[in-house]
Amino acid sequence: MPTPDGPRLLVLKIGGSLFSDKRRDRHLDAEAVRHYARVAAELHRAAPGRVVLVSGGGSYGHGAVRDLDPADPFAALPLTGANAELRWAWTEALRGAGVPAFPVQFAATAVLGADGAPALCGEAVPRLLAAGILPVLSGDCLPTPDGRLVVVGSDLVPGALIGLAPEATRIVMLTDVDGVMDGSTVVWHLTPATAGAALGVLREAPRWDTTGSMVGKLTALLAHASGGAECVILNGARVGTASRFLLEPLSTWPETLPRTTVVADRVNA
Repeated sequence: MPTPDGPRLLVLKIGGSLFSDKRRDRHLDAEAVRHYARVAAELHRAAPGRVVLVSGGGSYGHGAVRDLDPADPFAALPLTGANAELRWAWTEALRGAGVPAFPVQFAATAVLGADGAPALCGEAVPRLLAAGILPVLSGDCLPTPDGRLVVVGSDLVPGALIGLAPEATRIVMLTDVDGVMDGSTVVWHLTPATAGAALGVLREAPRWDTTGSMVGKLTALLAHASGGAECVILNGARVGTASRFLLEPLSTWPETLPRTTVVADRVNA
């Protein structure tokens, strides 16, 4: 888990719903991208070499994989092209915000592990961080041993980065709700052992959301927490450009800020 001084690595995942209408194809709210780029830029300036940005697919990613032909083993390939455009939009916005950023194709730096989960390979991301450059990643499609391409959504990408700072990674997912909700109430703390009830009350994802909405997000975070990460779901609308608190110990965060924290069972949440 992150040290008493905060995480050594912060993975900031910006949900597609914050900058895009997922029901449409290739829709982008340019002003929202610029706003969240300023949020990420503030974090990078506070901790250069310790922050990675992961973009949700929004209408780019969801549109590319919404109606895949199961008979075509390469049907997911358009996701690579669509999300490349999206990463470039973030890179331009981040450079406009004054920070060096570089778009990284996930499939060029990760492989599927024996358990089917993506695992980082190569030195691209560590070298970018060591050079003080902000890596920009997104979901992608990765090949299975038999040559079929499978979709790896952006919620799964942070899990591949945990090995860069074992037991000291924080994953913050910004979305359009205050966290995992039980009706109108925020569920503040979850572990793999206590998450069953929360998963049971979450609504089924709409058809246009190809990653399972909050169910998919929480399932991914439970796996990341089991891998040693400290995970938080926040409403992006509540995080302004004064975002450096995301690098601080959770005990110092504003008590009135709603969020759901997901940690491993061995950790006292």
